[in-house]
Amino acid sequence: MNAQLEQNLIQRLAVGDIIRRSALRAPGREALVEYRGDTRISYTYRELNQAVNKFTRALQGIGLRKGDRVAAVCLNSVEYIVAIFGLARGGYVMVPVNPGLNPADMGYILNHSEARALIVDDAFIPVLNKYLDKLPNIKNFFSLPVSGLAAVKPFISFPELLAGQSPEEVEDVIIGDRDILQIMYTSGTTAAPKGVMITNLSVYVAALHNIIFANINSRSIMSVVLPLFHCAQHSVLTSALLAGAGAVIMRGFEPGKYIAIWSREKINFMFALPVMYRALLDYPGIDEYDLSAFERCIYVMTPMDRRTLEDAGEKIGADKFVLATGQTEAYPSTNYFYPACYPGKEGNYWGVSNLTYETAVLDEQGNKLPRGRIGEIVWRGPGVMEGYYKDQEATEKSRKFGWHHSGDLGYFDEDGLLVFMDRKKDMIKTGGENVPSIKVERVLLNHPGIVSAAVVGLPHPHWVEAITAFVVAGEKGGGLAEGDVIAWCKQELGGFEVPKSVVFVKELPLTSTGKIKKHEIRSRYEHYYRE
Repeated sequence: MNAQLEQNLIQRLAVGDIIRRSALRAPGREALVEYRGDTRISYTYRELNQAVNKFTRALQGIGLRKGDRVAAVCLNSVEYIVAIFGLARGGYVMVPVNPGLNPADMGYILNHSEARALIVDDAFIPVLNKYLDKLPNIKNFFSLPVSGLAAVKPFISFPELLAGQSPEEVEDVIIGDRDILQIMYTSGTTAAPKGVMITNLSVYVAALHNIIFANINSRSIMSVVLPLFHCAQHSVLTSALLAGAGAVIMRGFEPGKYIAIWSREKINFMFALPVMYRALLDYPGIDEYDLSAFERCIYVMTPMDRRTLEDAGEKIGADKFVLATGQTEAYPSTNYFYPACYPGKEGNYWGVSNLTYETAVLDEQGNKLPRGRIGEIVWRGPGVMEGYYKDQEATEKSRKFGWHHSGDLGYFDEDGLLVFMDRKKDMIKTGGENVPSIKVERVLLNHPGIVSAAVVGLPHPHWVEAITAFVVAGEKGGGLAEGDVIAWCKQELGGFEVPKSVVFVKELPLTSTGKIKKHEIRSRYEHYYRE
């Protein structure tokens, strides 16, 4: 072993070392559990660490080297987690790809990243096989056996890949804390997806401060239900495994299935979208279960409506809920907010900075704004991305004035708590006033007959943009009419903030991570007021 490698092993901070260190502390503790039908699959920390070593050695054996990009088109599975940490251990750069993307965007990401290998859930192979000839850089293909389909050439199955590999520690790769760990691509709703370069340092430090603010520990048993190709779930899973906690892996959210597994595995830590908590609380027979067993419930992406927070407070405990925020470019979490600590605070509060972030609000000239003034939310800290892959111009634009620019608007209230107003692109300009779409949505979601809502500004000959609400009614809203919704809004909103129209829909277009695709709504209804 050379001196440089020895020095690196002594001092380094690398995500690939997390599993080994947890395995040294508690080798027999259960790290991962997943149910496939009636079959319970599990890994102890020792077994997980050995599988990670085998995966890394297998990639080294076929000629992949540190820094090579390896893409993954996968939903959640224990094998996927082995791959995630096996890539990290070998110094490879992971490129997680959303399986729900259209073929054009998926092909763009795979080619733009110059990935040399591709990991795929076996369930997706029949579709991807049609596009393999359009991926000239990829020479190695691996399949994860999550659905039971047999691997077909050129794919090598996960068990075959690991067969015969040594489980001994991989200690022959020099990894720096600023080495790129993964390239996560943004959604690309208005342009080509941008590859966000994230370092070992960003993810490791985020995991440490998440452990502290959310009180994740070795007794925590966490449900992993949001997709791991998204930064939020990846960050929280990494935090759990660093803390030596247990993780119960799920490929999607179904309230009944969730409750059954929750009861069996004694899950005490939930990380989910507000709509998932609502579905759980509305599940028939939920009152038969003691939900107070949850020790921590984190929600993300969107604010939780007052009705859900109140119901959750009664059944689970208001003090157990915390909002966490962040984005791919500023590895989550950047800010957090405990609503139970501030019962009088109404709005989409993001609260205070996490331990390793600074948060400010700037005007267009880069000046810090005082409390109460709306501007762009910006961050500083080791969790901020290295930049956009192959896009220096976009990188420089994102970090003007010595801050990372989020693209979000907000302000600090009188107590110094950060309040999110809206995405810059989602702020509605109507009749000379600026109206945050999220403010109107919050009022709509407080209605007992509304289960989901999106508010957008649509072109209007008089108002410039007319506030338009798209509403999904629940069982309690079967007879809900437009006039009822508008009357409800008038109770809590100013006249210029009330929707001009309410459109009832069966469902809203969503990304695979639960975000509403407002750009699709705007495009589809662009001529709504001009027809």
